[in-house]
Amino acid sequence: MQNIHLAATSFSPEVNFDFARHQLSLKGECYPENAAVFFEPLMSALHGYLATLNQTQITFDVQLAYFNSASTKAILAIFERLNAAAVAGNYVTVNWYSDPDDDTIMEFGQEVADDNSALDVHLLQLA
Repeated sequence: MQNIHLAATSFSPEVNFDFARHQLSLKGECYPENAAVFFEPLMSALHGYLATLNQTQITFDVQLAYFNSASTKAILAIFERLNAAAVAGNYVTVNWYSDPDDDTIMEFGQEVADDNSALDVHLLQLA
C-alpha cells in the first residue's frame, strides 16, 4: 500500500497517511472547492488499507483549524471507517487537537467520540 502525503494548500489540509507505520494525520484548514473529489482518493486508499488489517494499532492525528460543511461529511465518513476497523478487532487511537479558544472544533471532536464508541478518542488542546 502506497503512503499518501499531500502538502497543505490555502484551502486543503496537509494529509499524511503513513500506512506502513499505521499513522494517519490531517492538519490545517479544509475547504476544498470540491470536497468529494479531494477526499475520494483518500477514502479509497483508506478502505484498501483497513481491509488488510488484523489486530493492528492505528493512530489518527487530527489538527484541523477549520473545515466546511462539505468536508464535514467526508471527515465523518473517515471516522465511520476507522470505527468499523476498531469493531473488527483493530485498536484505533484518535488524537483530536484544537485551539483552547475554539469551542466549535472541540465540540466536533466530542461528537466524533460520542458517535464512534469503538475509537479511543483523546481531545487535546494546543499550547
